[in-house]
Amino acid sequence: MSGLLAGKTALVMGARNRWSIAWAIAEAYAAQGATLILTYQGDREEKDVRSLAESVGGALVMNCDVTDSAQVKSVFERISKEHGTLHALVHAIAFAKREELAGLYADTSRDGYLLAQEVSVFSFVETARYAAELMTEGGSIQTLTFLGAERVVPNYNVMGVAKAALEASVRYLAADLGGQNIRVNGISAGAVKTLAARGISDFDQMLKIAETRAPLRRNVTQQEVAGVSVFLASDLSRSVTGEVIHADNGFHILGL
Repeated sequence: MSGLLAGKTALVMGARNRWSIAWAIAEAYAAQGATLILTYQGDREEKDVRSLAESVGGALVMNCDVTDSAQVKSVFERISKEHGTLHALVHAIAFAKREELAGLYADTSRDGYLLAQEVSVFSFVETARYAAELMTEGGSIQTLTFLGAERVVPNYNVMGVAKAALEASVRYLAADLGGQNIRVNGISAGAVKTLAARGISDFDQMLKIAETRAPLRRNVTQQEVAGVSVFLASDLSRSVTGEVIHADNGFHILGL
């Protein structure tokens, strides 16, 4: 099935490099006919994101540091000016200091906790608020989460707590925005080998465990997660909101 997103304008935030899930989502959206808008943070990411834009035939590309509310607001003002209407937002942004992921969660610092919440959760709330103003025809808002929001995952610590808050935000935003025909959902992706995942100690072991124990006996790919995102952005999911959909080959259903 092709053209699922034809006529739709989508903002994908967090496509940092070609190994990221957000990059795969952007490529899948373009293949399904969406008009893309991409954001990056700082000079380090700009080259890769502009390369992505060129590879999918062009896209509006903007810098956005989500810890700066003025910058976030200006991004959506430009989208309003150049595109008018927005149909989909994919929030694929998260961050925690590497030192906060190791050791005991009880030893989390105040600064580390607040930073993880600000970047990984509040940015979703703020961008959803601005996106909703441009979704005059209804729309889909999505974010990426992980099983560490539901269970204790070694070396995930403060990020797991942030993801739990993120999933709660999905439900509250879905309730807030449903009257505007805006759907809000999360995708809980299985362990995927990305550059960001390298910050988690023993991540390779997590991949091996998932591959061995998941009901489908393999690891999930970026492209498979992107397929779920296309579904959520398309009219095929017009009755789905407030959900966290697991794209992890069934790993989440397992006990110890």
